[in-house]
Amino acid sequence: MFRFEHLSQLYALALLPFLGLFFYLMRRERAKSLAKFGDFNLIRRLMPHVSLLKHPLKFGILMLSFTLLIIAWANPQWGMTRERAQKRASDIIIALDISNSMLADDIKPNRLERARAFSLDLATALKTERIGFIEFAGNAYLQTPLTTDYAAAAMFIKSANPSHAPTQGTAIEEAIDLAEKTFGTDAKNHKVLVIISDGEDHDSDAISRAKQAKDNGLIVFTVGVGTSEGGLMPMDLGGGAIDFKRNEDGQPIRSKINEKMLTDVAQATEGDYFNLSNTKGIIEALQNRVEKVEKRALEARSFNSFESYFQWFVAVGLLLLVIEFMMPYRKSDWENKDIFKI
Repeated sequence: MFRFEHLSQLYALALLPFLGLFFYLMRRERAKSLAKFGDFNLIRRLMPHVSLLKHPLKFGILMLSFTLLIIAWANPQWGMTRERAQKRASDIIIALDISNSMLADDIKPNRLERARAFSLDLATALKTERIGFIEFAGNAYLQTPLTTDYAAAAMFIKSANPSHAPTQGTAIEEAIDLAEKTFGTDAKNHKVLVIISDGEDHDSDAISRAKQAKDNGLIVFTVGVGTSEGGLMPMDLGGGAIDFKRNEDGQPIRSKINEKMLTDVAQATEGDYFNLSNTKGIIEALQNRVEKVEKRALEARSFNSFESYFQWFVAVGLLLLVIEFMMPYRKSDWENKDIFKI
C-alpha cells in the first residue's frame, strides 16, 4: 500500500508551473536582446563554445530536483504492517469539594478557584492514566466516568461550582462511596482517589468508610484547601448585593480547614495528605505514588505501521542539485550545433 504521510505538502508542486513560465519568459527576453546585436548565425559564430542546450537542460534538472524534494517533504510511504499495542494504566478519580465553604477567601482568589486550577494541572500531569471526576457537597455527583478523554474531564473541572449541588455540606463519605462504585468490582489494586477539600466534614463516618475502601484496594490522597485562620464565606443576595454567611447570632461564620480529618482519611488507606500551598510539590509527589500503583491492562489496540522512503527522494534531489551546479554552460562534444536553436 502506498500513501503520503503529509499529503498537503504536495500543494507546493503547484509552484513549478510558475517557475517554468518564468524560465520561458526569461528565454524569450534573452532571444530578443541577442537579436538587437545582429544576425543570429553571426552571433553564434562569435560564441562557438556556448551551448544552446545547456540552459533548458540545467533548468529541467533543477525542476526535477525540486519535484523530488517536495515529494520527500510529503514523506512517501510503502507497505503496511498491522501491529498491536496494549496500554497499561492506573484508574484515578479526582473528587472536588464544591460546598459553599469552598468560596471562602482565605486563599486568593478563593478556595474553589485554586482547587479548580490544581485539579486541571493534576489531570494534565496524569494524562497517561484513566481519569474520572466527581463533584461533592452534601452528596456526590459523577461528572466524568473513567476515561482518557482529558478534554471532557477538563471541561467539567472548569465549570465546577456550588450551584451544581442541591444539598450543601461536605460529605467525603459520599465521595468515597461513589468513587468505589465508579471503579467497579473488577478493579482491585490500581485505584486511586484524590479528594480536594477544606475538610469541613461533619460526617464522622468518613474515616471508617475510608478504612473499608482500603480493604477493597482503594488508596485515598487528600489535598487540603484553606488556612487555619480561615475565611468568610460570601453569599450572593441577588441584584449585585453580597453578604457573608452568618450564624444564628448574626455573626459572620469563619470557615477553617480541617487538616486532621483530611490526614486521618488519607492515612486510613495508606495514602498521603497534602496542603495546596505547594501545588508543584503535590503533583510531583502524587505522580511518584501513582507510578508505584499496580497498573491494569487496557484494551489492546491495533494500528498500521508504514515504512518511510523520503530519504531516497532527498538523496536523488540533492544529487541533481549538485549535477546542475557543476554542469557548465559550455558546449559538450556530443552536441550538434546545427540542430539546436535558441
